[in-house]
Parts: sequence; C-alpha cells; structure tokens
Amino acid sequence: MVALAAALAFPSPVADAAPRERIRLDTGWRFHMGDPPGIEGRLDYDVRPEVVRSADGKVADARPDEAVRIAADRPVLKRWILPTANRFIRDPAARHLRPDGPPPIGEVPFLDAGFDDSGWTPVTLPHDWAIAGPFIAEGPYGGMGRLPSWGIGWYRRTLEIPASLAGRRVYLDVDGAMSYASVWLNGTLVGGWPYGYNSWRVDLTPYVEFGGANQLAIRLDNPPESARWYPGGGLYRDVWLTTTATVHVAQWGTTVTTPEVSDASAQVHVRVDVDNTTAVPARVQVETALHVLGDDGSPRAEPVARIPAIGVDVVAGGTTAVTSGTRIERPRLWGPPPNQHPHRYVAVTTLRREGEVVDRIETRFGIRRLEFDPDRGVVVNGEHVPLRGVNQHHDLGALGAAFNVRAAQRQLEILRDMGVNAIRMAHNPPDPQLLELTDRMGFLVVDEVFDSWEKKKTPLDFHLVFPDWHEADLRAMLRRDRNHPSVILWSVGNEVGEQYDGEAGAAIGRRLVRIVREEDPTRPTTASMNWAKADMPFPAAFDVVNLNYQGEGIRQEPEFAGTERIRTPPSYPAFRAAFPGKVIMGSETASAASSRGVYLFPVTPRHSAPIRDDNGGGDSVHQHVSAYELHAVDFGSSADRVFATLDRNPFVAGEFVWNGFDYLGEPTPYYSARSSYTGIVDLAGFPKDRYYLYQSRWRPDLPMAHILPHWNWPGREGEVTPVHVFTSGDEGELFVNGVSQGRRKKGDFEYRLRWDEVLYEPGEVRVRTWRDGQPWADATVETTGAPARLALEADRDRIGNDGRDLSFVTLRVLDAQGRPIRNADSHVRFEVDGPAELVATDNGDPRDLVAFPSPTRQAFSGLVLAIIRGRAGQSGTAVVRVHGDGLASAELRLHVGAP
Repeated sequence: MVALAAALAFPSPVADAAPRERIRLDTGWRFHMGDPPGIEGRLDYDVRPEVVRSADGKVADARPDEAVRIAADRPVLKRWILPTANRFIRDPAARHLRPDGPPPIGEVPFLDAGFDDSGWTPVTLPHDWAIAGPFIAEGPYGGMGRLPSWGIGWYRRTLEIPASLAGRRVYLDVDGAMSYASVWLNGTLVGGWPYGYNSWRVDLTPYVEFGGANQLAIRLDNPPESARWYPGGGLYRDVWLTTTATVHVAQWGTTVTTPEVSDASAQVHVRVDVDNTTAVPARVQVETALHVLGDDGSPRAEPVARIPAIGVDVVAGGTTAVTSGTRIERPRLWGPPPNQHPHRYVAVTTLRREGEVVDRIETRFGIRRLEFDPDRGVVVNGEHVPLRGVNQHHDLGALGAAFNVRAAQRQLEILRDMGVNAIRMAHNPPDPQLLELTDRMGFLVVDEVFDSWEKKKTPLDFHLVFPDWHEADLRAMLRRDRNHPSVILWSVGNEVGEQYDGEAGAAIGRRLVRIVREEDPTRPTTASMNWAKADMPFPAAFDVVNLNYQGEGIRQEPEFAGTERIRTPPSYPAFRAAFPGKVIMGSETASAASSRGVYLFPVTPRHSAPIRDDNGGGDSVHQHVSAYELHAVDFGSSADRVFATLDRNPFVAGEFVWNGFDYLGEPTPYYSARSSYTGIVDLAGFPKDRYYLYQSRWRPDLPMAHILPHWNWPGREGEVTPVHVFTSGDEGELFVNGVSQGRRKKGDFEYRLRWDEVLYEPGEVRVRTWRDGQPWADATVETTGAPARLALEADRDRIGNDGRDLSFVTLRVLDAQGRPIRNADSHVRFEVDGPAELVATDNGDPRDLVAFPSPTRQAFSGLVLAIIRGRAGQSGTAVVRVHGDGLASAELRLHVGAP
C-alpha cells in the first residue's frame, strides 16, 4: 500500500512547492501468470488469427506477408480500450466513443478487492517475467530467445489515496508494458494500450475511491510469435502515479524549440498545452524560466532567461496551447564529444490560477544547430559529424527487458570507448531514461517507432493493431521524445513490407511523415529500406534515405547466383543519383557474426564471406562462428567491406552497424542458440575482436594494436595459423618468438594487417606498429599455462542502496603466472555476503542455456560476468566470492550505501 507524496525527478530551482505529485510505483506488487479458471477469452483485446506454430529461423530479410484480418465474433475489450488513444488522434471525428456500461465479462476473481493474492509472487518493477527462464532447449523458439515471454500475466497492488486529493486528477503513467495492457481500478476497466514499447497514460480519477484503499490490477497478454527477437514480458519499465490540479500542463505538454542558434545567442520557443478537466473555462497565467542544467543533472538556481506570464483562457473540458519565446545570450550548445559538449538547459513552466500555483513542470532540452547536408551528412553546430553508429535492441542481456539505468549506461560507456557517437533504436521507442542518458552523454539518436505496418513479419506482431493505433503510437512517441537534443532523426519504419507495394506503400509512408511534421517540423523523417530501390516511389516519401545493407550490395557473391532471396548490387551511387538533395546513410550495415574468442580454420583469404562450415566461417556442429571477423550473414558484409564501401562513397553520412551488443533472440545462423552472434560486444558486455577493428577506425588518434587469435593451440604445432592485427597505425611488423614474420603496410581500402602464413609454435607473438613512419603501439599475446586461479574485477566498487544500482563484476581465469587464459572454459560458482545480492551471471556464449540467475557458470573464452545489486535500504561492505574446482578462489569487496 502506498500513500501519495511529492516525488520530483530533481529538485526544483524555484522556491514554491511544486503542486504536481509523481510517485514511482515500484514496490508492493504481486504477480501471477495466467487467467483465473473459466475466463475463456472474455478479457481478450480482440480476436486474433489462429497460429499454427511456425518454423523457426526465418530468413531475416524475408518478404513480409499479407495480414490476416478476422472480425470479432464474440465480445472483446477493444471498444473500451481504444478511447485511451483519443488524445493522440487529430481528427475529432475519428476518435473513439467508450460504450455505455462495463464490458460483458462476468465475474473475474482477480478484479475483486477482496481476492486473496497472498499466494502470488511479490515483485519489484521493472519486472520481466520471462528472463529468469528456464530456457526452452527444444523446439523452434530461438527467434524469441528461447525464453517463455508469451502468455497472460496479472499485476495487483493497493493504492491508498487520501481524501485530501479529492477534486484533483489522478493518472497512471506507464513507461512500457509488454503487451496488450488493460488497466482496472476497483474492478472497472479504465483503459489500456496494445503496443508493448510505447509509453502511455490512463486517467484513474473517475474510478478512485478517495480516502480509502483502491485495488489496481493490470493484465498483460503477450502473444506468441509476436516478435522477431526477445520482447520480454511484463511491466518491464517504470510505472508512475501522478496527481495534478484540474487545470494543468498536459501529458508531454511542453515543447521547446530553438529555431535560431548562433554562438552569440539562441532564440527559444516554448509551447505549453494546458488541460482543463472542468466544465467551465479557466483563466491561467503561464510563465517559464530557463536554467542551466549541470552535468550532474541538477539545475542552477538562477535562471538565464525568463518568459513573462501570459494570461490565457483554457477551454472547458479541452486543451489550449500557449506559445511564447525568449532569447539566451551566449548559449551553452549541446553537441557530441569529443569536440563538443552535451550542455543542457531546463525550462521550468509554472501555471497560476487566481494567483495560486496550480502546476509546475520541468522540461530538459538542449540548444544546437542541426543540419543535414547531402554532400557531408550530419552537421552539428557547424561541425561535420560522421555517423559512427550502432543499432541497439532493447534487452539488457542477462537482465532481459527490465530496464535498468546503470546497465544501459554501462552499454553506452563500452560503446563510447569503441568510438560510437550514434545509436539507432532498433526497432521501437526506447525507455525514456535511455534518452536521458544519450542526452547527457552526447550520443546522436535515430528514434524509431515501428518494425511493421500493415504487413506481418511474424503472425501476431504489430500489424494486427496498426490500422487502429499507428497514429496514436506515433504521436505518443513524438510528444514524449521531441525535447531530447540527442534525437536527430525520426524513423517511422524498418524494412516494412510496404516497400514492395509501389505507390500504395509510399502513401502509407507519406501519411506517417505528415503526422511527424504536425508534431515536430524541426527534424527530418526516414524509414529504413532493405529492398526498395532508388527508382521506386517508397524512398521518395522520406526526407533522409536510410539503407539496410544495400549500400554494400546484398548477396553479390557468386555462390548466391540464382537464389530467390534479395540480391542487390552496391546501391549508394544509384540513390545518390536519384536523390542528390537528400542525405543518405547506412542504417544497418555489416551484420557480421562471430563467437567471441573462437577461431576456425582455414581462414578465408576473402575480406568478406558468408558463414559456411566449408570456408572457415562456421561450425554448425558446435554452433560457433569464427572470430577472425571475416564472415557475415548472407545478406550482410564484414566490417572491412563496409569500410571500403563508405570510403568509396564519401557523401554517405555514416553507418549504424548491426549491431552494437548481442541481443536475445534472432541467433543467426544457429537458431538452437539463445542470442545473436552479430554484436560487436557479446551479450555479457565483453568486446569481441571486431570491437578493436571498429576502434581502430573510429578512434584513429588512439594508439592501439590488437592481435588475434589467442596463442594456445596444442596439436597445431607447425600448422598454418594466421595472425591478424587491428590497429590505428598504418604499418606493422610481427614477431613469433622474436623471429620477424615480415613488415606489412595497409593498402588502399585495407583495414587490418594480415600474416596468413604464420606457423604455430608455442611462445610469444608480438606486433610493433607505426603511424606515418613513427612508432605507434605494440601488443603481445602468449601461450599460457593451465588454469590455476581466478580473478575478479568490478566496473564500480561503490554502488547505491536504492535496490536498482548495479556492479558488473568480470571473472578471468588465470594461469599460475597470472596471465589471462583466452580459451579457458572452467566451471565457477559465485556467492555474495552482506548488503548485496547476485542478480545474474553470463558468459557471452550464445549457446549457453543455463538460466541467468544461476550462481554457477562455465567460462567462455576465459570470461564470466556476475551482476551484483545493492539491497534496498541496506549499507555496508558486500563480499563477492568465486570458486572453481582445482582453482584458487578470488574475492572482492563492494561498498553499498546511499547514492
């Protein structure tokens, strides 16, 4: 039970107490899988097509199918839930009327206030009901991560809402729920939202019993075969209870734009949408103060500019917009590192009615000049910023879909160290806290809303609700995210089936673009294409040309001659010729694959090859892909090939590699595995060799050299064992046990140094590199001894006690001399004492089907990850210990305390 109290996101820089109250509802929930007996579909959102279990491992670039439409022949909840979308439907005539009376569902025990849920599982949000497993070892479930994400789940909790709040508005704000959510308060259906990735709100006010206990229940219905990857399940993002006055700033009701920006000054426009939920017009005064936001997220006390109060009459039962502006002198500009800094501001908007403060809301924003130049690409504050981007799915590895700020921050930190400056949200709106991180850290973001439109990629994906919900879902994302300076481009679709439909598909694209421009005319639009060609109407519908794999060409190798799959020649020049005034970028490039630390022979002499058992790319028996980083999925390319294509087409704005981190599901090419092979970083957060290839290109001024493979090859003595070096230098000399293997220099369109004739002999491999003739960086690998002991290293040795903060602990297997063994596979077990707990373990092996919460794990290529969480409200020293049979144990200490 929770009593409502003020909980601002950060301290207000003004003296008056803020009248808006917002509480995170993270504790006090009980969870249950499945409906009560006898419900038999009475709580379904709609009737769905019948699905016979489909084959797993569908080719990722397969053509989407026509939708199967079924008219409901029995009562469903759709007509009661659709009105939740009304605020985001522009045409009043197209809005939905809630039926009189409740839906005909009969008695549902889980909705009764007196129902005894003490036997349900206590959970803390965010919660992913499937991530703990167990993994599904048999059957066609690899595409969705071999985890049981589908099914019906119930969440219940009690809200104590005091009588003093009577006369105010009470809202439930959900940052994301997977999926087909329906919200019930005191047994009455309030509303809901089908799309699992969007944020949304329902108004609880008409159903609240002020001065007493209120029973809140949320039912989720996550369909099987609803995604091409692991979607997760449950209330996997934060849920909030918000109370406001009857006249207040609307949900996502402030919009800050900066139409004129220079180093000397910036014009700032602020639009405030004010809701009046009463039956009579209301006179309010709206004023805004602009403050500098410090790097720690705290606003400076004194404003840098003020917008004086504007009086406005707010229409009864509706919304009135108030637009105003001011100028900031010598603005602190938001821009991406390393040459710029992501400075930010906060707009504090205050509403007064008859002299009394009735609402206050704080909106973070950045001031920047953003240009899209067809010859150079993206220009931020006058600086050309080549896009060095990656695609990121929404799961956080062993934590699943349940969002965690620290886990997301760690991913971004690892990517930034590689040289990443841009993120494409693949293929759905992210958690809002992730955009707070990209704002603060200075990443450029492509914000994407849909993976499918009216045609389906899986039998029960978003296409089922696109006709009813696309406008609401798109406007909701735009209003929520449009103040984030990191967002530079709106993507309304990814590889949608409408690419194949000529003018009809382009017409849907233009409809979505029109919605974007109504909500945010300051940023361009795009949709990523893997099939549509330059002479088709589809790409003409968008401002920016986003190409998935077409830039390098798809299936152009001789072995693909005659295939029915997509075959496309290198296409950047064709799109350039067709659209000389548009920016072109590679929204998905590479899709190279590898198993971290696993090297297969023979090594292909080609710079890019498909994954096959007979070319050294794959091992289908053991489900490995070679870490020589020369192989890609059939429609993709190696990193080397992508680099060469970009260098040959310098007008391309840059690339977004598929993908930054391995993710759950889509384990191409081996669908008996749990997770993808295409990440530059594995699922546990350990860099693959390819990480250093990208680092050598994206951080050219960083002296670095990286050698592959490892040098533990008993039984290969005298056999050819190629050695490759990734370096930001341009020349290198390789030595094996002190004997030179020759000096090599990178040629045109070459991005690695290769010594392909090296014969294996135990000992030391060393490389010395040069840049422009000057010594640059050295690296060494050695033949190690047998596993002897374990070592632990934490990314942070001090963590908060809010029940959310995490420390990521890396275990390395060492030999007797303390050298890491890069091919060790020892079994280990963790234990934690003190005010912390073990959340999950992982090793980055896509084949590992040991449940993530397990304290035991086999090392993969010498590494294991343990994720440690501080216990809520506890402080002190936590001790993490790890043991392995026949190995010296290790321990480390973590300080847990108030942040």
